Amino acid sequence: MFEAINDWFMSLGAEYGVNPYIFGAIYVGAIPFFLATVTWMVRRKRRGEAIAFQIIIAGFLAMSAYIYLIIAGRNLAWWVYAIIAALVIYSVYSLIQKVREPAPEPGGE
Repeated sequence: MFEAINDWFMSLGAEYGVNPYIFGAIYVGAIPFFLATVTWMVRRKRRGEAIAFQIIIAGFLAMSAYIYLIIAGRNLAWWVYAIIAALVIYSVYSLIQKVREPAPEPGGE
């Protein structure tokens, strides 16, 4: 079983033209940060606070290995580009919305 998993993992490097160890390290290494961000997002949502920033971070972490593929690899599926584009569009939209919000009054609520 380990041999089959290793063969599949190593084939990713040939298929996408990248180092499979770097791809795997980014993919697996992002998991705890993604889970921590989701926890952070849930806590903020329960308190009624904005979560746009956490959504952006979670999206980046979920796609971080594929961002590496975009930078260093080849032969990526169209959906990888579509998700990255959607993440960038959402990030820009959220930033614009935040900038347009009026500043809070000093000393007031």
